[in-house]
Amino acid sequence: MTTWANMNLQDSASPIMEQLIYFHDHALMIIVLILMVVSYMMIMLIFNKYINRFLLEGQLIELAWTIAPAMILVFIAMPSLRLLYLMDEINMPTITLKTIGHQWYWSYEYSDFMKVEFDSYMIPQNELEMNMFRLLDVDNRVVLPMNSFIRIIVTAADVLHSWTVPSLGIKTDATPGRLNQISFLINRPGIMYGQCSEICGANHSFMPIMIESVSTNSFIDWITKMNE
Repeated sequence: MTTWANMNLQDSASPIMEQLIYFHDHALMIIVLILMVVSYMMIMLIFNKYINRFLLEGQLIELAWTIAPAMILVFIAMPSLRLLYLMDEINMPTITLKTIGHQWYWSYEYSDFMKVEFDSYMIPQNELEMNMFRLLDVDNRVVLPMNSFIRIIVTAADVLHSWTVPSLGIKTDATPGRLNQISFLINRPGIMYGQCSEICGANHSFMPIMIESVSTNSFIDWITKMNE
């Protein structure tokens, strides 16, 4: 699979992202049905020969094209509001990770553990090894346990950034002087890629995010080594 496909067509790795995909399919189906109905009506209007020069009003059709769009909006709004509520819900976190955006790299602090903090820089192209992705791989990955509620606290040290991981359904602004938080759960092991989604300067596209999801035991071993 190409780098583009790995970045933009990642499989879902969290329940929230699964719900986002379901909502996308739900809205797309409604849009396709609307397109089919409108196309059918336009074709019938173009090719039929029925005319009425003296038709001034039609209460029934006006009632129909007022109520029908309102009902369609309700069918779109209800799952959308439900999903917004779920995305904003902060569960009791198992681990808190503080993310700080800099020009142009990320810093991470594991607030629940002593002395576990590091900077994460993109690996330059001339240092890439086999099976590494250009503009996506970093020297220090974020390691997180799967099947655990994780809280991310996001801020910035200089300008606006945006901490975004598509496969987790996460996009949080990093604003200087402000703490934003988001909660998520990773439901499978693997590596998830993301990038800054805010135009934060000349090297905006060179501060990727790399998350490695591991089992709880593997995470405990990793955090123990980091504390030594």
